[in-house]
Amino acid sequence: MDTSLSLPRGTAAQDSPVAAVSTVRIADDKAMLRAAADLTRDLVKPRPAVYWADLIGSVVIGYGALVVAAASGSTAVAIVAGIVAMLGLYRGLSFIHEVSHMKHAAVPNFRLGWNILVGVPLLTPSFMYEGVHNLHHSKTRYGTVEDPEYLPLALMKPWTLPLFIVVSALAPLALLFRYAVLSPLSLLSPKLRTMVVERYSALAINPQFRRRSPEGDAKAYWNRLEVGASVWALTLIGLTVSGVLPLRAFLTFLGVASAAAVINQVRTLVAHLWENDGEVMTVTAQYLDTVNVPPPALLPALWAPVGLRYHALHHLLPGLPYHALGEAHRRISAELDAMSPYHKASYPGLPGLVSKIARSTMTRR
Repeated sequence: MDTSLSLPRGTAAQDSPVAAVSTVRIADDKAMLRAAADLTRDLVKPRPAVYWADLIGSVVIGYGALVVAAASGSTAVAIVAGIVAMLGLYRGLSFIHEVSHMKHAAVPNFRLGWNILVGVPLLTPSFMYEGVHNLHHSKTRYGTVEDPEYLPLALMKPWTLPLFIVVSALAPLALLFRYAVLSPLSLLSPKLRTMVVERYSALAINPQFRRRSPEGDAKAYWNRLEVGASVWALTLIGLTVSGVLPLRAFLTFLGVASAAAVINQVRTLVAHLWENDGEVMTVTAQYLDTVNVPPPALLPALWAPVGLRYHALHHLLPGLPYHALGEAHRRISAELDAMSPYHKASYPGLPGLVSKIARSTMTRR
């Protein structure tokens, strides 16, 4: 799951030492690819009970803590509750990634339940990721200008990294404006509607990406979700302006949502090495440009929840449900020898990854 952010593409230096990384074509490691497929055939079936229990638990904790944060008279309690609310809702929101991959019949009504509990209330309905994220997994699109979720961040100017993070804090306000203002107005203007669909209806980071208009059942589902999100956004504003919803509660909601967006953007920053500057890559090269942060590290379970700590493995096996990724990683790690490229995508934690990409940008001339 990536948040929307526009940074200028094409700022990678062609004469940069780092840029040379993307020009070396890495051949596919067939032993790794075969082992990954063979060792995980029995793990591909999602477990609905796990999905529902995890989602419901996340939202109960998240919304419950949000109420405490908004109502508490103690600053310390409000801060702690706000952090708990952010982590709970962030985990719930992260299920949008699973929704974009799953066969919906395998976990009946989960997409609908997720949209009701999380997608619409947090103004990120599933259509903003469905039909977008799958392009990121295309073998011929990954890392190219046609990938909605890729920028060569490691090859850009150093100032792009803090901008990448800071701008994400404005995501809740941008989403509120998109659904409370742009959605209703776009019904009156076909030109504006085209702009809203193409540019403001995808959780993407590539500013050159333009989304196609949905068709058929996808369009009908999109419209229902957009109406729901728009009604909720207008209701939220109306309740706040009328005083029914205290301003503190509204600001607490925005603050928690903003913090979740920032954490997600930090996770996005370290989800890949971002060293490709537009070349088509092999599956192994894509894997090595992506990151696993496996145990024994504990904190990734908070900042990269719902299987996102195994992001590189997910790129090898995008059909595996999130609850199977840990077991899949253990099996593959034990099977492949120490020289396998599989082990090269694993990193110990967040600080080292942030430092790595920051150093990469510092090498630009």
